[in-house]
Amino acid sequence: MIVRPNAKINIGLNIVEKRADGFHNLESLMVPFGLTDELKLTENKRHGAKKFELVIDGLAVDGSLDTNLVSRAYHLINADYSLPPVRVVLKKQIPLGAGLGGGSADGAFTITALNKMFDLKLSVDAMQRYAAMLGSDCALFVQNKPAFATSRGEILKPVDINLKGYSIVIVKPDVHVNTAQAYKLLTPHRPETPITDLLDKKPEEWRGKIVNDFEAPIFEMFPVLNTIKTAMYNAGAAYASMSGSGSAIYGLFAGKPDISTLKFENCFVWEGKL
Repeated sequence: MIVRPNAKINIGLNIVEKRADGFHNLESLMVPFGLTDELKLTENKRHGAKKFELVIDGLAVDGSLDTNLVSRAYHLINADYSLPPVRVVLKKQIPLGAGLGGGSADGAFTITALNKMFDLKLSVDAMQRYAAMLGSDCALFVQNKPAFATSRGEILKPVDINLKGYSIVIVKPDVHVNTAQAYKLLTPHRPETPITDLLDKKPEEWRGKIVNDFEAPIFEMFPVLNTIKTAMYNAGAAYASMSGSGSAIYGLFAGKPDISTLKFENCFVWEGKL
């Protein structure tokens, strides 16, 4: 079985309060889009193999194979359903440390793929519960539709947002943002105008109103990110923002964007449709 886990962007990201458990409550619209990894799952019958195997191709991935969310997803389901051994080849194409949710998507798509491969008959709610055990934004990728996220990011409310006709451009410089450190730079607060009150407006009206709370401290640490965001607007973006805690910057463009001015050195650049 081959599946293609896709990335997401955050349209607005407000950190509203710190919780007693040390995590933070947030509010954000998360929108999946077409930049993908690839997962190939097969029953592991090579040389009489009796255990799970993960192989990673493409972009280099930090950490051990055992802690990768694909591995963790398999073992989470296996603990309850005693699955046959599976071999997974992950072709990594979504940049890491970008705020695009690539690792979370890989974990969630592993859950949904295993459900189909072995006819586990897991409900959407059950798969979302498993996904939430992997990470705060993993549950989004079970239904893989735009959703307004609250709590740690795992409480999702579907949102009917129309971005048809808009293109998206992603620019990810060679900058790594430590998410835990980024949270330490923030003072939680509620925005004057909730994100949900602005989503019925066109993206051209979001500038300066829908904000990512991480931008101010992260841009101070890495000025190139602000430079890229400014370049997005100069290139005609209707709206531009950092996704998650960074370091990818995206721009939404009405129609075909001219990205000739966005060719920064040592940057990943991707263009597609929403």
